[in-house]
Amino acid sequence: MTSTMLLFAGRRKAAAGFFLSVLLAVLASSCQRRTAPVYDILIVGGEVYDGSGGAPVKTDVAISGDKIAKIGPVERSLVRRVVDASGQAVAPGFINMLSWSTDSLIADGNSQGEVRQGVTTQIMGEGDSMGPLTTTMKERMVREQGDIKYPIEWTTLAEYLTYLEKKGVSQNVASFLGATTLREYAIGLEDKPPTPEQLDLMRKLVRQEMETGALGIGSSLIYAPANYASTEELIELCKAAVPFQGKYISHIRSEGRGLLEGIDELIRISREAQIPAEIYHLKASGEAHWGKMDAAIAKVEAARREGLRITADMYTYTASSTGLNACIPLWAQSGGAEAMRGRFRDPKERQKILSEMTSSTPSIENRVNAPDKILLVEFKNEKLKPLQGKTLANVAKERGKSAAETVLDLMTEDESRVGVVYFTMSEDNVRKQIALPWVSFGSDGSSMATEGIFLKSNTHPRAYGNFARVLGKYVREEKLISLTEAIRKLTSLPAQNLGLDRRGSLKEGYFADVVVFDPKTIQDHATFEKPHQYSTGVNYVLVNGQLVLNEGQHTGVRSGRALWGPGKRR
Repeated sequence: MTSTMLLFAGRRKAAAGFFLSVLLAVLASSCQRRTAPVYDILIVGGEVYDGSGGAPVKTDVAISGDKIAKIGPVERSLVRRVVDASGQAVAPGFINMLSWSTDSLIADGNSQGEVRQGVTTQIMGEGDSMGPLTTTMKERMVREQGDIKYPIEWTTLAEYLTYLEKKGVSQNVASFLGATTLREYAIGLEDKPPTPEQLDLMRKLVRQEMETGALGIGSSLIYAPANYASTEELIELCKAAVPFQGKYISHIRSEGRGLLEGIDELIRISREAQIPAEIYHLKASGEAHWGKMDAAIAKVEAARREGLRITADMYTYTASSTGLNACIPLWAQSGGAEAMRGRFRDPKERQKILSEMTSSTPSIENRVNAPDKILLVEFKNEKLKPLQGKTLANVAKERGKSAAETVLDLMTEDESRVGVVYFTMSEDNVRKQIALPWVSFGSDGSSMATEGIFLKSNTHPRAYGNFARVLGKYVREEKLISLTEAIRKLTSLPAQNLGLDRRGSLKEGYFADVVVFDPKTIQDHATFEKPHQYSTGVNYVLVNGQLVLNEGQHTGVRSGRALWGPGKRR
């Protein structure tokens, strides 16, 4: 063989070796890519309920970052962490349609009372919202703070929600814009109609807050000063929210004697403003009015057949919780709490208030002629805290005064509305409402913890048990509705009503808000006597793809976000 031929052969051999090495490197790289983790978390072995109300499927749920990446079988080598959900239900995170955690999340963003029930999103704004605020409003709010103290470092509602997100919360948060807040901003706390200029200002505020993410208009018409708003005023506010796909949600003007008229007003607002509308915590309050529930349901369903998008939410107890101010005539509350207490001290005004409170046909919903059904749960004055857990009847007897006089005295001494529980509803109606397909769930309470500042006051057990109670008592024990239907009413129903972006369902590409719970053991434990008790049976909770609850214990992760209405996403 010539030297030229030898040189050529050597070059061929070298080239072959080079190409072989390249090929091996490519194959090795490809193999590494196939075995490198692709998913952050894989939930395996559970019955997957997608939130639609359809039958569950036993399959895997894979999560990458903050999204659901795949629903279906996944190779374990592609996963960083596996969560074993064998024998458990895997569902979208639950949505609390009525949260009062505006203060409690500032004190403790872990939100254990709700996270341990599987709640991943809280919706606020029942009449009062945390913005927009004037300097005068901020000063009043600071004066009236109870156990939880904090500076108000925001002005708009969007700024408040962003404040929570930056501070760190374990759940997502969103809010309606309070009609009461708008009224105080533009008019004050007095019982008077808005001038044309004041109504224009309220409309302007609605547009500004809707553009920055408010869900719609929330009202609480049973209370002062919200009650001072006319139906026409509310229609105008709702019309301003409509271009931003806003909704209207209301604690209607009456839940007792005027229950049916209150529903009529909500339906009228929906029809004339052309806006979806929801009834906060549907109920018939007071034994004399329990029989009105069938007619109330019929009104809603007739409106729905007409094409109006009317829905409702509820809590799963026969007692409500608010303040003793619910016993005070609305006219006496004009001008705010300080003006009201001034009337309590005026002998002539005081007698007029007492007379109306004890009338056989009082002008307010919650009467004091059944003080044994009014439980005192929250005072801000340390000297009065020993009264927590007693009934109004107990305290009135101890003081040697009538129940009505005791109400005025307690509100004066505490310089607050005094938190109480009213036992006024029917279990038959609660069960009837739970079965309605257009009713979702809200706690109407704060998310608390069984430690620290939260133990300074009592609360309604719904704060710790409302959602677990649906699944334990009414699904498993009473079989009132199916598990699939209960999950739909806790997830996709409220998400769709609110217009939340990719929440409320287990679908590929949706945000990974997920709850894993045991349908055989999930249970509420909080009682009216001992409310500070966590529910059990929820084992894992993910919020935006991160484990907030792991094997039933809070991880300290605060991956919640501020969620925005469609107006901001236009």
